[in-house]
Amino acid sequence: MPLLPPRSPLRPAYVASLLSSGAVALMGCNRLLLRARPLPLPPVPPPPPPPPPSCCASSSRVRFRGAYGLRFSCVRSGAGSRMNPSCLKANGVPHRPHSSIPRPVQLEGPVGRGIETPLKVLKMRLEELGIDMQTCLPGQYHSLLCPMCKGGRSMERSLSIFISPDGGSAVWTCFRGTCGWKGSTRAAAKPRSSYATSNQTSKVKSIREITEESLELEPLCNELVAYFAERLISAETLRRNAVMQKKCANQIVIAFTYKHGGKLVSCKYRDVKKKFWQEADTEKIFYGLDDIKGKSEIIIVEGEMDKLAMEEAGFRNCVSVPDGAPPSASDKDLPPEGQDIKYQYLWNCKDYLKEVSRIILATDGDKPGQALAEELARRLGRERCWRVKWPKKNDSEYFKDANEVLMYVGPGVLREVVDNAELYPIRGLFTFKDFFDEINAYYHRTLGYEFGVSTGWKSLNPLYNVVPGELTIVTGVPNSGKSEWIDALLCNINESVGWKFALCSMENRVREHARKLLEKHVKKPFFDSKYGEPAERMAVEDFERGKRWLSDTFYLIRCEDDSLPSIKWVLDLAKSAVLRHGVRGLVIDPYNELDHQRPSSQTETEYVSQMLTLIRRFAQHHSCHVWFVAHPRQLHNWVGEPPNLYDISGSAHFINKCDNGIVIHRNRDPEAGPVDQVQVCVRKVRNKVAGTIGDAFLNYNRVTGEFIDIDAEPKKK
Repeated sequence: MPLLPPRSPLRPAYVASLLSSGAVALMGCNRLLLRARPLPLPPVPPPPPPPPPSCCASSSRVRFRGAYGLRFSCVRSGAGSRMNPSCLKANGVPHRPHSSIPRPVQLEGPVGRGIETPLKVLKMRLEELGIDMQTCLPGQYHSLLCPMCKGGRSMERSLSIFISPDGGSAVWTCFRGTCGWKGSTRAAAKPRSSYATSNQTSKVKSIREITEESLELEPLCNELVAYFAERLISAETLRRNAVMQKKCANQIVIAFTYKHGGKLVSCKYRDVKKKFWQEADTEKIFYGLDDIKGKSEIIIVEGEMDKLAMEEAGFRNCVSVPDGAPPSASDKDLPPEGQDIKYQYLWNCKDYLKEVSRIILATDGDKPGQALAEELARRLGRERCWRVKWPKKNDSEYFKDANEVLMYVGPGVLREVVDNAELYPIRGLFTFKDFFDEINAYYHRTLGYEFGVSTGWKSLNPLYNVVPGELTIVTGVPNSGKSEWIDALLCNINESVGWKFALCSMENRVREHARKLLEKHVKKPFFDSKYGEPAERMAVEDFERGKRWLSDTFYLIRCEDDSLPSIKWVLDLAKSAVLRHGVRGLVIDPYNELDHQRPSSQTETEYVSQMLTLIRRFAQHHSCHVWFVAHPRQLHNWVGEPPNLYDISGSAHFINKCDNGIVIHRNRDPEAGPVDQVQVCVRKVRNKVAGTIGDAFLNYNRVTGEFIDIDAEPKKK
């Protein structure tokens, strides 16, 4: 066994002091024979830079270099000490920039008995950070509760930690999206963490012990009792809530005593100018906390005066927040308990709140009061919160808080306000009462278009009407006139009710689409060409008027490069058209011209379902009717009959998710009937008020592109 150099720069007394202070020095002297054997460590993240020099050792290990440049490590022992090591620097010896963090070593022989292993030291370090690794084994990954975010409301075990096989190091990451805490440590080094507070010794804020005598509190004088009486708060209520006074400089202020279990823990003051301040370094809790102990229903107000006012109305199960209201509600995720400074009183009172099933939020009616109610509901759970609605003071104003209601209209009205508290709104959860205004307008037909907008064809109106907020799927075999029929329908609607439309027609060139629309509007052919021989071409004056009509009525959604537009891109532009131009209808023609890239794990059926859901939500949210053209799949052995909506290429969801399903079919057999006759097959109508299933027949004017009623009555199925 090799001996360490006897001429060490460290005297035996110094070694003894290290031993007594919980460290064993691995070095040689006349009285100490040790053999050092380094333990292999797996790769770990690089260690943090050494801390600045300090007058005391903050690490559980002391590192130093022997006389011959050998590096050693010191670990804690249980021996007593006769020497104060406070003169040591942060790493135990004067810092050398080229020194690296030493690896743990094993101690052999009787001297090493009872010395803590690297794994035990590592556990101590992690426990200081709040990581409980009692069940963790070296060389494995473990899922634990994150000490920073506490796993959120679901208490998710989101912290993944890996212990090296030799138990000398650990690496961890919290995979919860709102946390992301990560770090690493070794048994022989300080921990490194993504939270700055983890790199330094936590400073625990000391809580002052206070008493009425130490604060020099006094019973209320007659003047202050009279002041409360003017606000309809009795002397008995003041006495029960231990409202006192204090002399500050040349004035007497009101002292609201905060008690926890009957013991005074804080005090808040109010002067005649309504200026508030609190005792520093005291516990943050609700005012009146003891009054809600064991209660299943409580009331939370914004100020101490409101708490006293509620008691005058018969509600003792009431508390007040200690710090008032924020200017606005935060749109960020809730912070972890340790970082939720503004609302720390909620965490301090959680044992009183966890069994409460109904919480009435009676905060002030102004904007900050509403923001406070939202912040409280976010933390306490909206599902168990109610909110009061303060009554009107006059035609234009509402009462602000509980004390104002008590003063002006009395305790009876205040009781009624609390008894009639409403459920706190939860996004996405409603009752029919929330929609009574809309339902009333629907019943009295004041919304407009309750039965839909007429198509302009008498034969089709009994079957199909255009209702804002619905989705109509239009299909038919190629060259049946689907797009032409939709264009004619838009012209009729614009002429009757003045609607504007957004067109995403990817099969039409702009100039050709303009020609078709102008011919239907002016009712004259665009050119003096063969197809327009029987009629006179539209005059220049008609053409100029028609251009103004086009510009005022239609807004084009077109992809200006050679890429294919996605449905999201189309709907985003359609939303802009609705908000900017007041568009009431959207045409997407056709489905197969859109970009349908989807994840490899998603089927076309799933994609179509998701796409149609987006379109329907857009239609309903913006009260905009959407016509979506989709071609049928290749029909084998087709004999000329109209296709079915289930024949649409892609998915049966086209018929399942639409509000209306229409098939446009044109006769191609002269022996079966006129070839200019178009059959409009209404195959689905979700809203029975707007139509029913059946067939209507129209004549197509090839010269002007118009669809005209024929004498035949619509054929009902």
